[in-house]
Order: sequence, then structure tokens, then C-alpha cells
Amino acid sequence: MPLTGNDVERFEAARPRLAAIAYRLLGSAGEAEDAVQDTFLRWQAADVDRIEVPEAWLTKVLTNLCLNQLTSARARRETYVGRWLPEPLLAGDPLLGPAETAEQRDSVSYAVLILMERLSPGERAVYVLREAFDYPHREIAEVLDITEAASQQLFHRAKKHVADGKTRTQVDRTAARRIVEEFLAAATSGRTEPLVRLLTEDAVSVGDGGGKVPSRTKAFEGAVAVARFLRGLFAPGEAKRAAAGGTPGVYAWTANGDPAVVAVVDGRVVGVMCLEVTAEGIAAVRSQVNPDKLERATARWAAVDHGKPLFNAF
Repeated sequence: MPLTGNDVERFEAARPRLAAIAYRLLGSAGEAEDAVQDTFLRWQAADVDRIEVPEAWLTKVLTNLCLNQLTSARARRETYVGRWLPEPLLAGDPLLGPAETAEQRDSVSYAVLILMERLSPGERAVYVLREAFDYPHREIAEVLDITEAASQQLFHRAKKHVADGKTRTQVDRTAARRIVEEFLAAATSGRTEPLVRLLTEDAVSVGDGGGKVPSRTKAFEGAVAVARFLRGLFAPGEAKRAAAGGTPGVYAWTANGDPAVVAVVDGRVVGVMCLEVTAEGIAAVRSQVNPDKLERATARWAAVDHGKPLFNAF
């Protein structure tokens, strides 16, 4: 039976929540949107009049689609060129979902998305549904076809794994801008010492070019090594301008709730550098430069008032 206008409206009302769940599970905006669309196709094919709780039904369908996708994604990432990093979402992107609590904000941070890559698909699903969307274990158990006790056990394991690796400090938008400005001033000073002072002793730097933009496969480790890399990265160079397609404007912004450096050439986002901030300093610098993972950031950038760049790089 074809969907009525009311049936479509019910799905559209659920779409933002479904998309936010899917992004947290998959770490990719494009894959999240595909999962939501596949969920709609199943809604379209179902006898919706017999579905007692549409929200629960849609969540179950979406989550299981994402679990299947996670299994195949792990296989694809084994052949991925270079380091794989999640697709960054700039401030205000609806896929970021709810942000009323620290747990909700943490669940979409760049650092936690990377930590969740260590979890099994089941652990990741339980963690996202419970931590970010406050689903009770009874409902999570129904979504995943497991017992309530199993859901609680998976959540306990997942939360421990994430907590063991999490060092992030919450910062507001004003503090984030200040951190980025201080970081950029040090990175463009031409000296390593100012950067070393901002970094933790065990800081790391890693980038994702997807084989399309040059990016070192092995992470830089330690404050001195990271500082030297960043000093060189921000040093002027014709080859860098050519690789970027022009001279990037550099902005202080936030991505996934983290302080971030956004590089833009002619309205196109060419790089997003997320800073993981701790009480001891900047613990990680993660740069997304794969153009396939910056298309949504470019669209978001065009929709916001971003003002003038702090400076032009290279």
C-alpha cells in the first residue's frame, strides 16, 4: 500500500534523529544519509498501519542497516590508502544531533568517534543508543534482538573502552577560538618551541588523504616531532599552494565540538584540522584532507557567516 502524506511526515519527523544515530555509528555523513534513505525504502515497503511504535521500528531497521555497513566498512578500511579518519562535521551541522549533555557532545567528538572504531559493532550500537540518545536498555535489547542483560554488559564494556582512551576537555565556542588562534600563532612562528609548549609530551598528529592528497601514513608521535611537522606544514611553499589549488584562507572554527582549523580555497574546504584538547595541552592533531570527506563541510561552510580568515596560508 502506498504511503500516505501522514506516513511520510512521520518518517520525516524521525529523519534528523535517525541521521544523527547513523553518523555516530558509521563516522561518515554520506554513508549515514544512505542508511537513512534505505530505512525510508523499507518504511515505504512495510505495512505501516501494523507498526505499533514507528520510532522503535525505524530505529531498529536503521541500526541493523548500520551494523551490516560497519562489518563491510571494516573490510574496506583494511585496503584504505593511508590512515582512515571520520568525516568531520562543522559547527551547526544537523547530523551532530543532540548536544544538551556532556555525554551527547562527547559521543560525536572526533576523538570518541575514533575510539569507537575499536569497539565491536554491537558495542558501538549500544554505546551510541544509550550514551547519546538515552535509550533504555529494554528498548536497545529489542532493537538488537538481545537480552536486556546483554545490552547492559555491552554498554559497560564499550564505555570502559572509550573512557580508558578519552582525555578530552570540554571547551566552549569562545575558548575553542582562543585555543585555535594560539595554536596557529605558534604553528606559524617558524619555531618549534611555542608549539611544544602547547602540546602534551605524548601528542600525536595524523592525517587522512585517502590516497588523493599526500598524507603521511605513520603518525607523528611526541611533542617535538609533532611541532616540527606542523612548523613545516605551515611554512610557505609553492608546491603546497599548487596541491591545495590556491592559497588557503585559514579560519578558527569548531568541528564535532572540538576546536578546529579550517582551510578554504575559493569557497571549497580543503582541510579540517581537529585539535584534541586536554587539561595538559593539545594531545592530538587530526587532519582530514581527503576531498571526498570534505564535500559536506564545503556545503556547510557556504551556508554560514564565517567572516574573514585569520590569515592566508603558504
